[in-house]
Amino acid sequence: MNQILYKNTKISYSDTGKGNVVVLIHGFLENQTMWQELVPELSKKYRVITIDLLGHGESECLGYVHTMEENAEVVRAVLSKLRFRKAIFVGHSMGGYVALAFAELYPSIVKGLVLLNSTSKADSEERKANRNRAIKAVKKDYANFIRLSIANLFSPDNRERLTGEIEKVKLEALKTPLQGVVASLEGMKIRKDREVVLRLAPYPKMLILGQKDPVLNYHDNLKQIENAAVQLVTFPDGHMSHIENKEELTTVLQNFFKSI
Repeated sequence: MNQILYKNTKISYSDTGKGNVVVLIHGFLENQTMWQELVPELSKKYRVITIDLLGHGESECLGYVHTMEENAEVVRAVLSKLRFRKAIFVGHSMGGYVALAFAELYPSIVKGLVLLNSTSKADSEERKANRNRAIKAVKKDYANFIRLSIANLFSPDNRERLTGEIEKVKLEALKTPLQGVVASLEGMKIRKDREVVLRLAPYPKMLILGQKDPVLNYHDNLKQIENAAVQLVTFPDGHMSHIENKEELTTVLQNFFKSI
């Protein structure tokens, strides 16, 4: 792992392979390790950058609200250090919110965008209320909150089939400090709606959704790309396509990168 300092805060990243640049951005309660099986495949043809967002993995916290814009600036700081002018971005869940914030702030750097189990829409009032409940729950019983949150990301059919994988995800999630969890929940709650970025940005875009995603309603999320030039990929499972549909996802991403 490599590190930079951003606003006096340690940020961890990895840099693997050669070729056109692909930036992989993890989601809430995840870190760079979520991509560990994908990186060896993708780095055969691409230069793959993974980054630990604020308060996740080996990256430190920066205050008590980690906005999507602040995380986007962290990504920008890593890319500036590596002197990249163009990259394709893949963001999982919260990582998708960060990728969209980056695309709004630095459109000239984005060559392609993939939202993986993510959405361009802002939180509804109901979702904001759920975030507030989550903040209370994690402060009350951190370990229990993490365990329940992770299990609930998988489609019900896969919770038994993927017991070992789910346990690994939980162990990684438990490395996220309480401050990092709360600051991210606060940041996601106040994020802007960026449907216009997804719809109107001129580069190739892809939305990958799980039909049985317990977190993001599949049919609600189709509306954001109606009559828009966004490629849709639907998997039959839950919110964790990089685990539940691993082989298919690898192929889909390779084909998308090849087309750019």
